[in-house]
Amino acid sequence: MIRGMDLVGEARRNWEQRGWGATDAMAAATSITRAHQIVLGRINAALAPLDLTFSRYEALALLSFARTGALPLSRIGDRLQVHPTSVTSTIDRLERDSLVERVPHETDRRTTLARITDAGRRRLDAATSVLESIRFGMGELTADEIADVTTTMAHVRASAGDDVSHSLPADLRRHR
Repeated sequence: MIRGMDLVGEARRNWEQRGWGATDAMAAATSITRAHQIVLGRINAALAPLDLTFSRYEALALLSFARTGALPLSRIGDRLQVHPTSVTSTIDRLERDSLVERVPHETDRRTTLARITDAGRRRLDAATSVLESIRFGMGELTADEIADVTTTMAHVRASAGDDVSHSLPADLRRHR
């Protein structure tokens, strides 16, 4: 990061000088990527005192949403859209911290489940409070701006085949 310099604007200027096309799309993609870095940095900084990262927070949240508090590791990867190696690493760390435990599946001996522990639920609650207090890294965006970002990103996701029927704010879902 270079303070005092609009790096996306500089990329746009260089792109235009080259005469390459799709300048607006490039600037949008670069802006999204940079915004992701900023938001994730804010979230991870807020979670650091709780010895969590956003990926570990997401895994705890996902497990807490499960009816039994447990899911197969493969389902965690599918739901969080991450590689199996990343799931294993995340669950390993959560297990080391006694926030989840690995347990055998009741009916499928080949499957191991990750189950959130009571300590994991307490840490999740504390982390959620922290993330709510920083508005999940959204900074000074207004509620309308946050809704606009969510809606715009839903369109991008839908163009890739994602089901976004529940992603939009409730008031916008009613008008679709």
